[in-house]
Amino acid sequence: MFHLYAGIIALYVILRFVRPLPWGRTAKVLLSALIVVGAEHHLVTRNIFGSMASPEVPGWLLMGLGWATGTLVLFGLFLILSDLLGCLLRRVAPRPSRLLLAPSGWRCGLLVLAVCLGALGVREAVRVPPVKTVEVAIPGWPQALDGLRVAQLTDLHASRLLDAPWMEQVVARTNALKADLIVITGDMVDGSPAARVADVKPLQDLAAPLGVLAIPGNHEYYVDYLGWVDAFQKTGLRLLRNEHVTLTHAGQRFVVAGLTDRVAERIAETMPDLAGALAGRDPADPVILLDHRPGNAPQAAQAGVSLQLSGHTHGGQILGPDRLAKWMNGGFVSGLYDVGDLRLYVSNGAGLWPGFPLRLGRRNEITELVLRAAPARQAPR
Repeated sequence: MFHLYAGIIALYVILRFVRPLPWGRTAKVLLSALIVVGAEHHLVTRNIFGSMASPEVPGWLLMGLGWATGTLVLFGLFLILSDLLGCLLRRVAPRPSRLLLAPSGWRCGLLVLAVCLGALGVREAVRVPPVKTVEVAIPGWPQALDGLRVAQLTDLHASRLLDAPWMEQVVARTNALKADLIVITGDMVDGSPAARVADVKPLQDLAAPLGVLAIPGNHEYYVDYLGWVDAFQKTGLRLLRNEHVTLTHAGQRFVVAGLTDRVAERIAETMPDLAGALAGRDPADPVILLDHRPGNAPQAAQAGVSLQLSGHTHGGQILGPDRLAKWMNGGFVSGLYDVGDLRLYVSNGAGLWPGFPLRLGRRNEITELVLRAAPARQAPR
């Protein structure tokens, strides 16, 4: 689907920007070819430089490709919006309408804006994420667990773009929080264990009194899933795959359960099983669920889960188009949500897929969650 969307945007840019240019045919053809290659560069990297999930090219080149792709996407969106606005104004304001629709310096200005925003977006995407502290009041949460602090990492996407030095800084900032528990809600890596194991090695330095728990995301399944399961175990991460652990804090027990990802079906691995993950727990113990995708929160609420922690969406990456990510994930894209008696937190993620390293208005984060006891909600009479 990514190739299709990028191709449509490239075609629109060619028709509405390149074609009207007062240039010769050869120059227009060359520029059009360059735009198509930029839009579909993932096909090149997939077939020549490793895989689409994790192209094995230098980080600086990935940043450059990200800048080019981001500029193209933004410019295409700007052209579409400009044309739509021009059409809407055609009858009520003919003069502004002609300006918006004509091949003029206005469109060159939009291109310059897209270039600048693309550069800013790449810089935002690759920075070491700041800490975002969120207080979460949970109905029926035990008073003994009031103030429990959970550090959430998600969507680290270790790659040639976000490599070991970047990961070391993320780990240092996370450990500095001195949280009671650290959880990682999937998409830790892009690429094979042979190529990436050194980049995820810093995760072995994560430490918290109640431990470090993790789940797989969809990207763990794309390249040698079982190899990654073994690699994560060697780093000391406890990977929860449709299972749970019972922890005790301040004399009060609680459960942390974790699910696999539905992409597992592609390689005949175990699909997410919420009932299996919760089987055997004491019903009196409150439950924190780690689920990479937020869209299953209604089912978790029905199962009596108190808090679900998710990622996957990257916060939508770009403010505005993030509405598409929201629609694709059951209405959940970033931040806190109430789903019945369940509280859902969707993190923007620490990193992102190197194939589209762009963030605008949706900043990355290391999340510090402070859990607060709130009165249980009364059932309607």
